[in-house]
Amino acid sequence: MMKSLLVISRHSPARPQAREALDVALSAAAFGVPCGILFMDDGVFQLIKGQDAAQIAQKSLAANLQALPLYGVEDVLVCQHSLGDRGIQANRCMLDARVLNNAEIAALIEHYDQVLTL
Repeated sequence: MMKSLLVISRHSPARPQAREALDVALSAAAFGVPCGILFMDDGVFQLIKGQDAAQIAQKSLAANLQALPLYGVEDVLVCQHSLGDRGIQANRCMLDARVLNNAEIAALIEHYDQVLTL
């Protein structure tokens, strides 16, 4: 039986860890691993609509983000507390990510066999 994987993305789009987290989730899902991704802390900035990646001298993460459901990433989630701390409304997110509170995040982590934080 294949183990499930939760990728926790905690870094802003300007950091290489943001792209690495997306790459891990997409790769795992492409190989049939039941996979989810949780955006927390500054990782929630990756989800904001209309970002100009040229301002941070990076390639846009938008295509990778939009590919998550296409690759079969089962759960696309975002931390409610992280959104609130950064003044971001859930409707500003480019993905239809499910917003979770801290108790729901704790239960989610227990649901997955493996957790990788980037």
